[in-house]
Amino acid sequence: MSLAGQVALVTGAGRGIGRAIAQAFAGAGAAVALCARGAGGISVVEREIAAAGGRALAVAADVRDEAAVAALASRVLEAFGRIDCLVNAAGVAAFAPVAEAKAADWDEQLSVNLRGAFLCCRAVLPAMMARRSGTIINIGSVVTSRALPGSAAYTASKYGLLGLSRVLAEEMRPHGIRVGVLSAGATDTPIWAGVPTAPDRERMLRPAQIARAALLMAGLEPGAALEELTILPQGGIL
Repeated sequence: MSLAGQVALVTGAGRGIGRAIAQAFAGAGAAVALCARGAGGISVVEREIAAAGGRALAVAADVRDEAAVAALASRVLEAFGRIDCLVNAAGVAAFAPVAEAKAADWDEQLSVNLRGAFLCCRAVLPAMMARRSGTIINIGSVVTSRALPGSAAYTASKYGLLGLSRVLAEEMRPHGIRVGVLSAGATDTPIWAGVPTAPDRERMLRPAQIARAALLMAGLEPGAALEELTILPQGGIL
């Protein structure tokens, strides 16, 4: 699918799913704004996209910070003049049974995974509403349909993201803006490195597979929307 002439803003673009989506969108012809908390990873992705003949702009920002997110949206609009697609892929996870969980881990996951997505959505809406077009893709998780012991905080954040997305989809429908959730099963990303009981990573999805699903959601012709899409490893839910 072609995204030629479009501008996409991808958070969490320095690694994992966000990085794969940014590269896929650039390959489909979009100019891509890359956001992550640190500049190192997104600078590498920016150079990779440029070397492949694409256009990219790396902007370091903490999605939990309201002022930083507002400045991010302004910087992208200044550079490219529009924002056609937002992909909220920034996310963190820490796993522990509720009885042993740390409040700081709970706060961090709700702050990044849910508050960050809310702030980014709100920041791009004025430009999208003015053009009466746009697509927002929030990266969800299969945990909203299958209980995963040890993931209470992560699951709560993804349920919140699902609820936010459903409400926002209805609010934005009259404005011509599509809002969807791409829920992924276990995906082979760095997030699993610190999980001692992680599933076999060879059986997991690859970030490029998630990116192709995101490209499908973003590349649909006007008049159609994929609002909830789930992608799982073929061998079964992980």
